[in-house]
Amino acid sequence: MTARRPTTGRGVVPGRPVPRRRSVLTLASAGAVGALLSACSGTDTSDRYDSDAGYISGDGVSIETAPEDRGEPIEFAGTTYDGEEFVAAEQRGGVLVLNVWYASCPPCRIEAPDLQAIHEEYAEQGVAFIGVNVRDEAGPAQAFEESYGITYPSIPDRDAQVMYALSGQVAPNAVPSTLVLDAEGRVAARISGAIDPSTLRSMIDRVLAE
Repeated sequence: MTARRPTTGRGVVPGRPVPRRRSVLTLASAGAVGALLSACSGTDTSDRYDSDAGYISGDGVSIETAPEDRGEPIEFAGTTYDGEEFVAAEQRGGVLVLNVWYASCPPCRIEAPDLQAIHEEYAEQGVAFIGVNVRDEAGPAQAFEESYGITYPSIPDRDAQVMYALSGQVAPNAVPSTLVLDAEGRVAARISGAIDPSTLRSMIDRVLAE
């Protein structure tokens, strides 16, 4: 006859670790919180966001805001890589498209030709474009612009002054990001991640029609 191992209490085998109640509850709570966060997040960004590299890859998540729900006008200014002063308030009365980027960001390179094409398409309708570069000195930034044929200006923002002005609209590491500002300088639409060209065109069209 095979000897059975003795047990104690509620079927606990001597020598085998017994899970503590607090540990079990902690693990259960962690699982519940994770499930709740997944349920609250409208989009799964786990395969899009690289926090170490500081960029969002893939198609961006887009948000549009009705005119009556928009916040205050965005106020910022800076000197472009070409040495020209840019003041956001001077763009009031027209649509302004703002793109946050840097040269070594892979999705920034992917979307660059589309941004330039849309800039050219809408220039005659008074739509202005401005880039905000969060990392680069003039050399790498201008080499990027030349490589991709970018003709609209960009402001260097290594000290994060412009990003501070965009606080609440663009997360610090959400690069690339694109904002569409209405005629009053308010954020009407936002894309986090590389743009989908048709989505950006639709956003601009709707703001132009207001």
